[in-house]
Amino acid sequence: MSNAKYWVRNMYTGPGGGAYTGPGGGMYTGPGGGAYTGPGGGMYTGPGGGAYTGPGGGLYTGPGGGAYTGPGGGLYTGPGGGLYTGPGGGLYTGPSGGMYTGPDSNPYKAIHPPFPLFAIELHKMGMHREAEMIEKALRNIGWR
Repeated sequence: MSNAKYWVRNMYTGPGGGAYTGPGGGMYTGPGGGAYTGPGGGMYTGPGGGAYTGPGGGLYTGPGGGAYTGPGGGLYTGPGGGLYTGPGGGLYTGPSGGMYTGPDSNPYKAIHPPFPLFAIELHKMGMHREAEMIEKALRNIGWR
């Protein structure tokens, strides 16, 4: 996992947030952004990218991957996991959680693509249950 890059993956729409569409934001489509498809981007399909399906990638289904359902994985429902609803989890709505919408000094970070894009990619991979959990959480915080 040495190539893995962790990006802010909360749902804050302000500067630096995981849902921010400006430079450096999680939903920014330019260089370095979470929705960028080029090297270093959160939607990059090459090594180290958020949409990479190999080891260390955001869509990797093996240990340590963003789409891994086991402990430490981006789709794990237990403590520390991307689908965990408790403190620090990807679906947690409080500070340091992935669904938190406010400014955060210790934001949730993950290797997978931004949550709205992650759900789309999971559907493509046939991981519908996991995608639907993310979509429900997004709806609950008012995401369109």
